[in-house]
Parts: sequence; C-alpha cells; structure tokens
Amino acid sequence: MRATTAVIPAAGLGTRFLPATKAVPKELLPIVDTPGLQLIVDECVGAGFEHVVVVTSRAKPAIEQYFAPRLDLVAALRAAGRDEVAERVARIGHDARISFAYQDETKGLGHAVGCARAAVGDQPFAVLLPDELLADSSLLAQMADLSATTGGSVVGLKRVPRDELHRYGVIDPAGPITADGVVPVRTMVEKPRNEDAPSDLILIGRYLLTPDVFDCIDRVQPGAGGEIQLTDALCMQAAAGPFHGVLSDVGRHDTGNPLGWLQAVLDRALDDPALGGPLRAWLAARG
Repeated sequence: MRATTAVIPAAGLGTRFLPATKAVPKELLPIVDTPGLQLIVDECVGAGFEHVVVVTSRAKPAIEQYFAPRLDLVAALRAAGRDEVAERVARIGHDARISFAYQDETKGLGHAVGCARAAVGDQPFAVLLPDELLADSSLLAQMADLSATTGGSVVGLKRVPRDELHRYGVIDPAGPITADGVVPVRTMVEKPRNEDAPSDLILIGRYLLTPDVFDCIDRVQPGAGGEIQLTDALCMQAAAGPFHGVLSDVGRHDTGNPLGWLQAVLDRALDDPALGGPLRAWLAARG
C-alpha cells in the first residue's frame, strides 16, 4: 500500500528566531512570498499525497488560520484585478486535505509524531520536518514507492563531510548502496562523535514510516529533557526490518536557523524571473 498521508511536526517554539516567533510561527516565515510550511505541503502534493496532518500547538493559532478559507480576501483581490494572486490564496488548503493534531508539550520529535496517531490511522505515512526544504518532490516520491515495495520504513539520506557528522543522526548501513541510491539500514546513531560514526550518511528530515512505529514510540524511554526521540523508535523498526534509506542529491536548505533561512530566501529570489535580475544587480552593487 502506497502512503497517501503525510505528517508535518510544527509545534516547536522557534526559539532561534525570537522575538519574531513570539507572534509568528517559524513555519509561516516567508521564503520570498510563500511560507515554508506551504512549500512542504506542495512537496507532499507533488509526491502524490492526499492528506496532510499538521501537528501544531494551541499556542500557535496562526497555523490553522493560514489554512482557513478567506473568501473576503479572494473577492477583494479579484475585484482589484489581481486574479493570479487570488487563485493562489484560494488554493491554500485545497490541494490536499489538511487536518490538525496537537502537541501542547515540547517532548521531542517522537512524541510529536505520536500525537498524529489518531489522524494517521493504521496505514504507512510520511513525516516531513518543516525546517528542511527540498527543491522538488522526487525524493519523497521515491521513498513512498520503495516503502510500498518493501513493506518497511524508509529514511531520506544525504552524504556530508565526516567532520560534520556529530551534528546529525547517522545510519549504519547493512549493505552497499544501489545505483538508484537505496541502502539497507542496520541501525542509526544520533549525533555520534565524528570518529565513531558508522558512515557519512545522515538523516535529512524525510521519513516514510509503517504504522508499527507508533507502538515503538510508546516503548521509547524519554531521554535528556524528557524528550522522546524518533530515532530510538526507528532503531527498533530497523532491528525488526526491512528498513532502507534513499540517498539523494536533490537541492536542500536547512531553515532551522536564521542563516539557513536567509540562504533559502536568497536562492528562491535569485531563481525568480521577476526578482532575480534586480537582486543580482543590487548584490553586485554592494560588492
């Protein structure tokens, strides 16, 4: 069964972006004129997903408001002759079915995913971390196809220099990488010392999970700060198998910090037909 539901954990406090995120959820910060959260939903739609579950907090009502219809705004835009913008606004929340689950305590990514259990049901599903923006839907689509074929969970991977491995979750491969980037996974290690890392392949915030992961999450013992780590649950799945990773070179931005967010904004603006030229000229003038 190919997954049709995706989960986006979006209940975090966004402390690296304070004071802006005191009022505006980090997930709604614009990448030029489109919230990062919308780009993640677009990725889901492009990979064939029909239902998106946003795990949010009741302290972040703006996320639900973003997906709510604004017929008055659409009508005003059409009356002003701005039909293209009106169409974009009208489509928000309609390309896929959007539902919400709530994580009102910050108890880790595993806990956030567990909060979506009732909305997901007994079916495979994707998890997309909203800080990780990918250039297209190709990796997610390949992961969904692979999970449907193998019947197991799949994680998205990227190769990084060995001196950066201590910052990430790293897989321990159980075999070689195939020509299309697929590798069997024995287990995963969260933020190992560089010299102890079992490979140079890191997790990049894209997961295609079978529903037994919820029972694994229930068995995870809380770690530092009382957090329930998703990686611990994935290690349980990998021990039972099958479990694979997909190595991809798709373009990627980590917007979880201000510099990464700014780089994503600039890259998107430079690729924009209307903004790219003037922006390059302005940057050149600054030297």
